[in-house]
Amino acid sequence: MLVPTPLLDMPTQCQESDSWTCAAVFEWTGNEALARAATWLIGKPTAIVAILLGALVVRWLASKAVDRVVRRATVAPAPGARAGHTRRAQRARSLGTLLKSIGTTVVFGIAFVMALSEIGVDVAPILASAGVLGLAIGFGAQNLVKDFLSGVMMMIEDQYGVGDAVDLGEAVGTVEAVGLRVTRVRDVNGTVWYVRNGEILRVGNQSQNWARTVLDVNVGYGEDLVRVRRILEEVAHGLWDDEDFRDLVIEEPEVWGVENLGPDAVAVRVTLKTAPLEQWAVAREMRQRIKARFDHEGIVIPLPQRVVWHHDAPPRPAAPAAAE
Repeated sequence: MLVPTPLLDMPTQCQESDSWTCAAVFEWTGNEALARAATWLIGKPTAIVAILLGALVVRWLASKAVDRVVRRATVAPAPGARAGHTRRAQRARSLGTLLKSIGTTVVFGIAFVMALSEIGVDVAPILASAGVLGLAIGFGAQNLVKDFLSGVMMMIEDQYGVGDAVDLGEAVGTVEAVGLRVTRVRDVNGTVWYVRNGEILRVGNQSQNWARTVLDVNVGYGEDLVRVRRILEEVAHGLWDDEDFRDLVIEEPEVWGVENLGPDAVAVRVTLKTAPLEQWAVAREMRQRIKARFDHEGIVIPLPQRVVWHHDAPPRPAAPAAAE
């Protein structure tokens, strides 16, 4: 759009506001008061609306870019991950939400400052004050900043996610929510734990990629351990071949052998590599099948034995009869 030649020279009456709306109205009407009023009634509102529209467009483009990255990360297979496992998708969506929130804050923050500048507010002191205020808040709320930074790093590093079984020290259970400041965990008794991200020093995650069922089966010292090992291998492979557990047991089971020689029994260890969060269901099924097979084969699972000594106390002398 070409600007008329007379408008290229800003009139003296409009140099203070530096508004082309003022210049155009003054050129058309020759009225200085009307030209200055047009600056506030037409020029500045139009500029503010344009800034907001620009911010909305930039935010929309940024959101589309984030959605595209998240979609690619969701579709791409994770090396070594179990087919159908949605952990990568959950992580990508969590990071996408975080990036969208940061982008929205930055874009509209810049738009707000530009709008203030458009209406004549000196933004330099505001920016300087905001920097000093942010520094003061950072020193005064170090724990809060620590929690937020720890939450961001946990999401980026994929330490845990919603639905994972974790051990955070005092809190052990299933993750119900992961925020930038607080992680919510529900334990097996139903208690909800709110753990600040900055206070988490270690994370034990039982849900990433795969899990393992470890069973120590006790048998008596009189049993043939070669026969016991063969039976355990047959039971474990029977579970491995079961169609109902084909997607739960992801590798061929192994019988590692004698794990412990206890006072009452010999412990033979059996391991099965399972899908995440399925190790407990597989362990319960294995125990049931082992018990049934041992009963069928006549293999006794020993009970703890204790020897109790009874000491017979000598008879007490009879009490003397009372004098009549």
